[in-house]
Amino acid sequence: MQELLRSLRRNLDAALRGRPQVTQLAAAVFLAGGHLLLEDVPGVGKTTLARALAQSVGGTVGRIQFAPDLMPADVTGVTVYQAETGEFTFRRGPVFATVVVADEINRASPKTQSALLEAMQEGQVTVDGTTHALPHPFMVIATQNPHEMAGTYPLPEAQRDRFMARTQIGYPDLTEELSILTSGGWVPPSSAAGLTLEQAAGLIDAARAQHVSERVYYYVLDLLRATRSHPQVALGASPRAGLHLVSLARAWSLLEGRDHVLPDDVQAILIPGLSHRVTLRRDALLQGRLPGDVLAESLKGIAVP
Repeated sequence: MQELLRSLRRNLDAALRGRPQVTQLAAAVFLAGGHLLLEDVPGVGKTTLARALAQSVGGTVGRIQFAPDLMPADVTGVTVYQAETGEFTFRRGPVFATVVVADEINRASPKTQSALLEAMQEGQVTVDGTTHALPHPFMVIATQNPHEMAGTYPLPEAQRDRFMARTQIGYPDLTEELSILTSGGWVPPSSAAGLTLEQAAGLIDAARAQHVSERVYYYVLDLLRATRSHPQVALGASPRAGLHLVSLARAWSLLEGRDHVLPDDVQAILIPGLSHRVTLRRDALLQGRLPGDVLAESLKGIAVP
């Protein structure tokens, strides 16, 4: 199992050089059965990371370029009448893939954004009253540009809460950017890392089986309640956030080579796991505060088991 995990990490690190924390978080979200929100500027390798992840597990990748005129049927698929047979057939949309890249998700209308909610939560889509199961494993990697807000529709809290983690890739340093320039860009490895979809599903089951002690559960509860009682927070973390946090900590501990979750695992994924779920009050925003600042303060004030 550890050799399979090392192969997965090697493939991701080769595609996105110099970002081990980002690649480990992407692998952890995949193993936890969640979805990832990449909030960053264009051209830093977000799509490359998604393609490398799909290739590493022997899966397929679907890409959806969100735009104001995108319709829900363009995401989920459409039922088409076949004149030759006189029957209706379902043509699958790009959401039917192992890893789905939702590029610039905040550029589509809320109606189209909501087409992903059922897929992300239930692993299925319903078209014309018929439910169609999505592949397993299934993961959505959504991207959005935080600095170009003209013509965008901010993600509602209910949809942000469906993402297990949010992170940024950031600009590469001098050595990494020189390597990117000399190699011609971010190029995913030419061959898969040796994992099959069955092996990937087995790793997901192994992550779910990681042991979590009662003290770690209470530690997570203390963190969640701290976000709800903080004076600068208008909307704290939901119970679903706690479930996602535990699942992500399980996957993180598996990648760290252990069969149990430590408080260190919870601390490592706390900010990417909760920062997009916490809404600050207006006065805190005017002071330039960020959700990560509040989470870091909450972390210091809670005793570690």
